[in-house]
Formats: sequence, C-alpha cells, structure tokens
Amino acid sequence: MAVDSVSPHPAATEDRFDFYWQQQGEWVEEPNQRRGGESGVQRIHDAKGRTLYVKRQVEHTYRSWRYPLGRPTVLRERDALLAMNRLSVGVPELVYCGAQQGADKQWRALLVTAALERFVEIDSWYAAGERDVQGEAIHDRVLESIAATLARMHLGRWQHGCLYAKHVFVRVTGKGDSAQVDVALLDFEKSRQRLTARKAASHDLKQLRRHSSWNTDDWTKLNYFYEKVFGSAIKGLW
Repeated sequence: MAVDSVSPHPAATEDRFDFYWQQQGEWVEEPNQRRGGESGVQRIHDAKGRTLYVKRQVEHTYRSWRYPLGRPTVLRERDALLAMNRLSVGVPELVYCGAQQGADKQWRALLVTAALERFVEIDSWYAAGERDVQGEAIHDRVLESIAATLARMHLGRWQHGCLYAKHVFVRVTGKGDSAQVDVALLDFEKSRQRLTARKAASHDLKQLRRHSSWNTDDWTKLNYFYEKVFGSAIKGLW
C-alpha cells in the first residue's frame, strides 16, 4: 500500500518509489537506529546530472494525536517543505516523497531532494573567511536574510524543531552592492505547526542561539532584522 506520495509523475507513483529505493550512492548520513526504525541519507545523480539526496527509512515513524499508530517522518518533512515554499522560505527542491506499508505492516519511506547549488553551511562560510572577503556590509545582509527567512517561517506558525547553525545555508553571488544573498534551511524532520507564531519563534530562536557561533553584536543585529519582519519583539531570547 502506497500513501501520501508526491511525484512529478503521479500515475507512476509505485514505479517511482521502486526506482529511488533501488538507487545506490555514497552515504552522507549512515543508517542509524532511532524512533523505532532506521534512517539514512545517500547522495546520487540523476539522468540530467543533478545531485540528489535520498533519505531512506524503514519503520522510522512519529506519533501524534492525529497519527496514534505512527506515520513516516519523511511525510512530516515533506509537508513542511511544501509549506516553506508557500511562505517563500528557501528549502531544497522536493523531487519525490512516498511511503509504502507492506503486508508485514512495516513502513518503507523515501524523501528525495535536489542539492542546494553553491550554498554552504553558515559556519563553513565563516570558516572559509568569507566574512572578511565580502566585508561587513555584505555580512549584515547575510544576517538580515537569515532573520527574514526565520521570521517568515515563524509568521506561518511553523517551528523548525531542530534549528542548529548547521541547518542554515547561505549563498552570496557577486560582489559589493550588486551581491545577491540567498538563505535556505535544511532538515525539517522535527518540524510542526504551532498554535501561535510566538511559540514557534520562541522554541527555534532559543535553540539557534545555543547552537551557533554568533557573538553578541551579531545577535543584536539579527534581533533587529528579525523583529522588523516579525513585527514585534520576542523577549528573553537574545
């Protein structure tokens, strides 16, 4: 039984699932045991030469009041990626997502996304010396873009749920005044929609502060840019 599938070719959903399930590539996240099942990520290349990431799971589920018997976590991540597109939040392109439950009632699930071309983790961007190369004016724009991205997500009442610096990616194209700054977020496996935007913001921003390397001045700027988009202060976070 196949459920909740997203594919460019809906009529061939099961064939698409089998195709991606059989693909083999380099493990970028070795299969690990958690949530009562197994999950891992491989890097593959499609016929067009694009780099894709295939998250492959067996019995890797979450439970909620809506899904008391369990639901594959990739389906929650898919829901979040689609929501981020509607909110103009940068995320990887969703290529395919599907889940199958066999006669043994065991779930197999897949999430296939395209690589973020020329994006780098924000800490890797700093480690490469890009802050010095680009200058403080561009760095301010990077902070502004990150803040605006997070604020748009939270205004939609979406909580990332695992917002570490390693999940924040940046791409700076060009130099000086003509430079373009893009931001994208990864790993929405623990995401969910909260009752209020403030609850979503409070959780994520506290978590990001604990798991990032920005100094006090950087956080002050990030706070300023965030509140401009969010529309109000989130006290006690900065």
